[in-house]
Amino acid sequence: MRRTCDRLVAQKRFVLVLLVSALSATQLGGSSVAAQERATIEYRVLATNKTSTMERELNEATEAGYRFQTVMGGETSFGGNEVVVVMSRATGAKARFAYRLLATSKTSTMQKELQGASDAGFHYRGQTVFETALGGHEIVVILERDKDVEEQPYEYKLIATSRTGTLQKELVNAGTSGFEIVGMTVSKTALGGSELVTIMRRLKTP
Repeated sequence: MRRTCDRLVAQKRFVLVLLVSALSATQLGGSSVAAQERATIEYRVLATNKTSTMERELNEATEAGYRFQTVMGGETSFGGNEVVVVMSRATGAKARFAYRLLATSKTSTMQKELQGASDAGFHYRGQTVFETALGGHEIVVILERDKDVEEQPYEYKLIATSRTGTLQKELVNAGTSGFEIVGMTVSKTALGGSELVTIMRRLKTP
């Protein structure tokens, strides 16, 4: 009787060991699969002191599957005053985006060009301020178009003022008309001196 009990205990221990081993193998296998499925993100940094060059480089990078992430204008260690863009792509990403870069020191010109780009299917992605080789300052806006998706165009509104009180008032007025803010920079414009330049948009009605 005692031998039978000992045999049963041994069998139960053996079964328990098998179950633990199987569970461990499953967990390890799951971790391995998860590691394999985790996408690798690649980055590419673009930097130039010519805005016309930046648009070309943006579109060359997107042909390799990269997509715009962020932009900043400023003085770098070696390049002087440059526009710096960071792009990224996931494993297996395909080319599906196109980019347009707008650069001007006149806010009225920027609003006109923004609207023209939007009507052509481009949408706002980022903005910065760039100091040109001649010492002027330009507002730089990067827009993106998804080649695979036909999106509804936006109506853009640009607010430029040197007074925060005026900005508050104009933002409230624009907000009541359905405009949402997408970006803001401080820039030395051609006519207004140092100004807060705010870009807003709302879906364009047919």
